[in-house]
Amino acid sequence: MADQVTVAIPVRNGGPLLGETLAAVRAQRLERPVELVVADSASTDGSDELARRHGARVIAVAPGEFSHGGTRNLLVEQSRGDHIAFITQDAVPAHERWLAELLAGFDAADDVGLVFGPYLPRPGASVMVRRELNEWFAGLAPDGRPRVERGAPRAGEPYLRRLFFTDANGCLARRAWERVPFRPVAYAEDQLLAHDMLAAGYAKVYRPEAAVIHSHDYPPIEQLRRSFDEWRGLREVHAVAAPAGPLRVALTVQRHVRDDMTLARRESERGALLRTAAGSLVHHLMRALGAALGARAERLPPRLRGALSLEGRA
Repeated sequence: MADQVTVAIPVRNGGPLLGETLAAVRAQRLERPVELVVADSASTDGSDELARRHGARVIAVAPGEFSHGGTRNLLVEQSRGDHIAFITQDAVPAHERWLAELLAGFDAADDVGLVFGPYLPRPGASVMVRRELNEWFAGLAPDGRPRVERGAPRAGEPYLRRLFFTDANGCLARRAWERVPFRPVAYAEDQLLAHDMLAAGYAKVYRPEAAVIHSHDYPPIEQLRRSFDEWRGLREVHAVAAPAGPLRVALTVQRHVRDDMTLARRESERGALLRTAAGSLVHHLMRALGAALGARAERLPPRLRGALSLEGRA
């Protein structure tokens, strides 16, 4: 019998997109048995029953016991697959070979512990979100081919790109996880896992064809708070800091708005450009402010940290 593979999804009130995600997982073409396991954290919208209707085994997780790293460890512990693919409740596999593409990454070498793929923007996503996603993932493999990474970053190499991994669209080998599990951290658990896996001698593979549809256009304050949590986690994991000085922040925002408008002019009607420029300015300003504050969260009073954190982590 072929080795089993698990698709694992942490869920809390997954909403309509959860049904799309589960259906796309069940539509995968793979010559291996696929187990679907969901960790449901007290959903009130019927997400647990929806998952069961799609054949998932559902593990109940009390909200107070949830953590991004710890709950994913629980999913691995409760699963039976030799490889465990992680997605989020709103990440929809882009095609029926998504899972096969992820698993093909483990054929690159015997030491591969992690494989991941890109996010594609949803139909109707803003110019800002589409450009950011496309540029980021294109930069991980400029030639469009699968890329294998080992060891610490080389001199002059972009640090965050080198160590990037996402468990919104990633897969791990059980044998590697048994040596290097997730750490039970509040944020950036996937970045920390990649750091630990590479340090332990495992390779990481990026597969450009293993795509999921996954993007969000957040309201301004939520954008700021998400950016705060993201950069706070990156600071804790990688000891990196986002620009904080007014001039550097202004120049960063200006550059992003300029690039957004270059894309918008190629594809938008003239009347939409002013609205796009305003949306781009707010989007990148909130991102930059959240990043600057999050990367310096330890300097802020606990009450302010808690207010800025989307997860309320003081």
